[in-house]
Amino acid sequence: MNKDGGYFSTTIPLNTAKATTPGVHEPDVPSVQPTPLKRVVSGAALKELLAGGAGAQPKTPSREDTEFRAYSHSEIARDVATIKNSVVMHLTATFLRTPASMDSGHAYLASAFSVRDRLLQRWNLTNEYHDKINAKRVYYMSLEFLIGRTFDNALLALQLRDEYAKVLGDVGFRLEDIIDEERDAALGNGGLGRLAACYVDSMACMNYPGWGYGLRYRYGMFQQQIINGYQVEAPDCWLDSPNPWEFPRPDVTYPVKFYGHLVRDPEVPYRYKWESNVVYDAMAFDVPVPGYGTANVGNIRLWSCKTNGLFDLNKFNAGDYHGATGGQVAAQILTDVLYPNDNTNEGKELRLRQEYLFCSATLQDIIARFKRTGRPLTQLADMAAIQLNDTHPTLGIPELMRILIDDEGLTWDDAWSTTIKTFAFTNHTVLPEAMEKWPVPMLDKILPRHMGIIYDINL
Repeated sequence: MNKDGGYFSTTIPLNTAKATTPGVHEPDVPSVQPTPLKRVVSGAALKELLAGGAGAQPKTPSREDTEFRAYSHSEIARDVATIKNSVVMHLTATFLRTPASMDSGHAYLASAFSVRDRLLQRWNLTNEYHDKINAKRVYYMSLEFLIGRTFDNALLALQLRDEYAKVLGDVGFRLEDIIDEERDAALGNGGLGRLAACYVDSMACMNYPGWGYGLRYRYGMFQQQIINGYQVEAPDCWLDSPNPWEFPRPDVTYPVKFYGHLVRDPEVPYRYKWESNVVYDAMAFDVPVPGYGTANVGNIRLWSCKTNGLFDLNKFNAGDYHGATGGQVAAQILTDVLYPNDNTNEGKELRLRQEYLFCSATLQDIIARFKRTGRPLTQLADMAAIQLNDTHPTLGIPELMRILIDDEGLTWDDAWSTTIKTFAFTNHTVLPEAMEKWPVPMLDKILPRHMGIIYDINL
C-alpha cells in the first residue's frame, strides 16, 4: 500500500517532521539527567555505565536446584498447622508483631499475605504451563476493574475458609471481623469496572489463559462524604496501608513518550522516528485472580508511573526545589485519579496522557511476551486476542500500528492486517457524553505520530 499520498506527505517536511498544530509549542521538558547509579556497581561495570552502556547485568543461575524446583512445583500444605505457622510467621517477621502488640488489622494483613503466598505459587505454575503449551492468551484492556474485596474471595476460591477461620479463632479473632478490615480496591467505579472484573474472574474459573490490563490509581475516583447535607469529594487513600493483593514488578517497566517531533525514514516514506524528551516509565503491579475449584490463576496487570529517574539533583542543590521535583509530580499525577475532571484543557490533556500511558505500556508488554515465542509479528493474532472495554483503550489501535511499523519494521499492509485480526471491541453505550473525543490540535501536540496514523487509517 502506497502511503506517500497520505497525511504525512503534505503536512510534515521530509527530514524534520514537527507536530503540525499551528501556534502550539512543546511544554517545558525535563533536561537530560545523569544515569542513576547503584551503590554496588564498581570497576569495569561502573566505567561502562558512565560511558552510556548498560552496566552490570543481572546474572541467571548456572544450574537448576532440584529442591527449589520441587518446592515451587508443589502446593503448600493445606492443614491447619501449616496455615497457622504461615500466619504467625507473617505476624512476627513481616509486621514485627507479638501477641501483646497485634490487633485485627495486623491479623488481616498476616492472613492475607499467607493467602497470597499460595496464590503466587499457583500463579507461577499457571504461567509456566501456558508458556509450555504456547497457549493463545486473552488480554482484556479496561480503564476500570471493580474487583471489590479480595481476601474472602480468595479463601472461597482456594476452599480454605474453614481452615483460616480456625487459625484466626486460635489467635482471638472472628473471620468475619478480619474480612471487614480489608478496604475495597479503588480501581473502578461502576458497571464497566465490575464487568471487567467478572470477565477476568470467569476466565480464571474456566481455565482460560486470560489477563486484565489497567491502571493502578493511587486515589481511585473519590470517597464520598456528606457534610451539612452536601456531598463532599475526598481522595480515597486506599493504598496508605500495605496492599497484600498486588505484587510490584520493578523488572517489568516500559518507557512511554509524549510530545516531541517526528523524523521521516528517508528510505521508507510511511515510517518515522519519534523523538521526545518527555519520557515516563510505566511499572507493572500484578494482582493474582484465583479461579474457583481450579489451580488456574489469572492476573490483572496494573501500570503505575515510575518516577525514580525524574529527580533533578542539580536544581535541588541550587535551591529550585519545585523544579527539582517537577518531573516526578508530572509523572505521578498520570495514575493518581480515575477519570480526572476534563472540564478544562489541562484536565483533557491529563486524561489523554493517562489513557495513552495505559495503552502503550500494555501493548509493549504483550509484544514482549509474544516475542519469546520466536514467531514473526505477523502471527501476533494467533497468540493474542486483545479486547477493548469501551472507548478508553482505543488508542491501543494506532499504538500497535506505530510499534509494528516504526519499531519492528513491518510494512503498512502487514501491520494493519495484524492489528485488525488482534483487536476486538466492546461498546457499552452510544450516548455522546460517554464517548472519548479529543480536539485534533491536542492529539497532534501530545501524540504526533498517532495523529498521522489515524489520518492514514481513515484514508
